[in-house]
Amino acid sequence: MYKKNFKSWPPGMPHEVALPTETVFSNLEKAYRKHPEKIAMVFYETEISYRELYESSCRMAGWLTQHSGVGKGDRVGIFSQNSPQYVIAFYAILCAGGVAVPMNPMSVEEELAFLLEDSGAKALFAATELNESFEKIVAGLGVSVIGIEYSDYLRAETDLPVPEFVSQPPFADSLQSLKSFTRWRDALAQGEPMEPVQTSLDDLVMLPYTSGSTGNPKGCMHDSVSAQHAMRAIYDWFGIRADDSILVVAPMFHVVGLQAGMNSTIAQGATMVILPRWDRTVAAHAIHNYRVTVWPTVPAMVIDLINAPDFDKEEIASLRVLLGGGASMPEAVAEHLHQLCGLTYHEGWGMTETGCPGTTNPLHAPKSQCGGLPCLNSDVRIVDFTTLEDMPVGEVGEVLFAGPQLCRGYWQNDAANAKEFVELDGVRYLRTGDLGRMDEDGYLFLVDRIKRMINASGYKVWPSQVETVLHRHPAVQEACVIAAQDEKRGETVKALIVLKREYDLTTPESIIEWSREHMAAYKIPRIVEFIDALPKSGSGKILWRRIQEMEDENKKKLADLEVS
Repeated sequence: MYKKNFKSWPPGMPHEVALPTETVFSNLEKAYRKHPEKIAMVFYETEISYRELYESSCRMAGWLTQHSGVGKGDRVGIFSQNSPQYVIAFYAILCAGGVAVPMNPMSVEEELAFLLEDSGAKALFAATELNESFEKIVAGLGVSVIGIEYSDYLRAETDLPVPEFVSQPPFADSLQSLKSFTRWRDALAQGEPMEPVQTSLDDLVMLPYTSGSTGNPKGCMHDSVSAQHAMRAIYDWFGIRADDSILVVAPMFHVVGLQAGMNSTIAQGATMVILPRWDRTVAAHAIHNYRVTVWPTVPAMVIDLINAPDFDKEEIASLRVLLGGGASMPEAVAEHLHQLCGLTYHEGWGMTETGCPGTTNPLHAPKSQCGGLPCLNSDVRIVDFTTLEDMPVGEVGEVLFAGPQLCRGYWQNDAANAKEFVELDGVRYLRTGDLGRMDEDGYLFLVDRIKRMINASGYKVWPSQVETVLHRHPAVQEACVIAAQDEKRGETVKALIVLKREYDLTTPESIIEWSREHMAAYKIPRIVEFIDALPKSGSGKILWRRIQEMEDENKKKLADLEVS
């Protein structure tokens, strides 16, 4: 019988805790009742209190109910950068009894169309600068749109540089011609405040989508139990309190920004400092100006920050906890960070299915390039990916995960549910598709991925999706997409392409430029290489693994030459 390892468990932390008994929306209600005038959000010096956050959420919920017909269980999308509107929209959806569907703002039209159709979204909160992605499809789907303009919440003077898309958000005249389009400010003014719809713990609250492995993304069904328990794995583990200030620059459509950033902050009645996009200069100033104490982030942001020519460690001296995941922090960078600032980057591992962390490093005994220990009430097993038999300590196998924060399953996808979830010893586990090992202290180390995936700055890129799009280019005969090492992003996308004979004048730059119009920015190949032929198996399949191994070997040889 498999037994969980508590050898390195944090002192004073119980092995098991009671499951959540309150809904996600109740977190906002409690924070509002307890300290209504406390600052909940800061956005370029504009401060929004818990009173304004709560009352705006209830008013926007009223608009959703009265004008879009949103009711209990209805899905509503959020297609926006980080902003006060994102937070208000999320809690307005929950107040109306709906299900929030975070959507990647880098999605192009066809990607967004799939998310809207698959989720059956009744309404969409969408930033106006993203109109080219949503304008054509919402009319055909009958989805009502609430247009977000970030400048609505620029109400204070600031010395911080404000990007133009925030200070002067574009507003296409064509938006006004959409029958179901309403500007945020108008919806907020028209909405009648409503009492929160009574929901139970097992009602869905959010439906974040995976990035998609071999096919389309899958919606992960999270109720209040799974979402709340994932939050507790963050604020209990790291001791986040009401007097903390949290920098929220990790994207809110991603579980790091959504759960570790936004929802955990509200659950503790703390203050979040919101930035819409990563800018290392603005981030450093925001940390300093608002004495930020907790920063959930991805390694790429940390690397960019500390490598800035004008980096001043005093600007981030207020930081107490630096945590995150999405990609492994390079050991040399982690050591440099600690020597420079005395900070430890506490890595964790998780998935959209786990609602954020599945494992994380304890404050008292972190290990580098390590996923950490299974979180509260959670369990990780390493098994043979064929037999599902437990692997000995230290040996590599597939990572299985179980815990209260695990989603109920995939939205309307019985085939994936049957394939990805298994029961062992009476416990329901997720087959993560990751390869890893557990050490003698119970820490998880990720070794490789069974599924073919590129991890670019924490964004998951699936080569088959990129290849499918590349094959639409008239010059492309064959394409194979692999991961290339990148000092800042960890991994980046590389495409090896066989050109059609009549397109021999095509340049790599033209392929990259074409890709910008056909896929999200993080999926675009940063490196394009033309070759005469791709290696294939006897059955005609492209040997992508061999190509990847050749890339890794060439990188290693180059590194060896640099060392010598």
